[in-house]
Order: sequence, then structure tokens, then C-alpha cells
Amino acid sequence: MRRKVFISHYKGDRNEVDLFIDEFANRQNVFIPYVLGANDNDQFINSNNPSYVMSQIRSKYLQDTTVTIVLVGSCTHSRRYVDWEIKSSLQQGETRPNGLVGIILRSQGDTAFMPPRLMQNWNVNNQNCYARYWVYPSTALQLSNMIEQAHYSRETSRHLINNSQQMMKYNAKCLVHNITH
Repeated sequence: MRRKVFISHYKGDRNEVDLFIDEFANRQNVFIPYVLGANDNDQFINSNNPSYVMSQIRSKYLQDTTVTIVLVGSCTHSRRYVDWEIKSSLQQGETRPNGLVGIILRSQGDTAFMPPRLMQNWNVNNQNCYARYWVYPSTALQLSNMIEQAHYSRETSRHLINNSQQMMKYNAKCLVHNITH
């Protein structure tokens, strides 16, 4: 089954995000992508009001999705819009929260600084937590399994959601992760 997936990312990683979507959504049909800022025709949410931005993210991008994938690059952890998208994804009440998966982009190797709200919902063993955090998938089946696990968590692990952290008001300092080759 192809799930509708919201892709959260830092715009500085757009080329890698586009490659991920092309590879897994367009060519291998693993998921149906919903992405804010993935193409030049998107209507950006031009506001500094976090509540308004979150309501727009929820109504325009998350409404029909069941899983959020955060594509983690070198500065994703420091971006307020990523924080707001994760917070919106985890909201409970009128709708069920989205399942939550963090995936490290290829350019980062096997480690990257995780967005704080994602980190609060994850543990190192990917057990007894709401979110999952993985290195870049090597196959369509591997990604499909990641998505299905996150989707399943919506039903079985909602009680583990930690979404009480104060929202980022501004972008934080990017803790650039250097890879030595």
C-alpha cells in the first residue's frame, strides 16, 4: 500500500530531497509525497506566527497524510519550520498524529544532528518510543517497512508522544556536522 507521506526538510537540502522523492516516490512508487517547498509553484506560508503556520501546515499538507518523514541534513536540526512541521505532525485531538520517521540524508553518512522534537520522541534502540530514526534506505522495501512501522505507531504508541517542548521562535545555530573521508 502506498501511504501519503509528508516530507519535512531544510530547504538547503532541496537537491537531495528532490532525489529522494524522485527515487522512492516517482520511480519506485513507495509513497505519495506531500512536500512544502519542493517546487517553485508552492505557496509558501509567509508568516512569523507559529500558530497560524502550524494550522496552515496541518490543513494544506498534513490533512491527508498519515506519516511524516523528516529528511535530516547538516542543518535540519536548527530550522524552526522543521520544528513546527514535526509539532504539527504530532498533534493529537481532532485528528490522529502522523507516524514520525527521521532519515539521515546520504550526504551525512550515518550520523547527523537530530531535530530536538524528533529526538524527544525517539530512543537509540528504536523501541518504546514514538519516532524512528534511520540511515538512508538502500532499497524500496526498506523504506516501505520504515513507513509501515511509523504508520503502525499511530495506533499503538500515541501515548509515547512528547510534544510539550516550546516551539522554536527563530532558527537556531546550525551545528554543522563534518564528515571526514
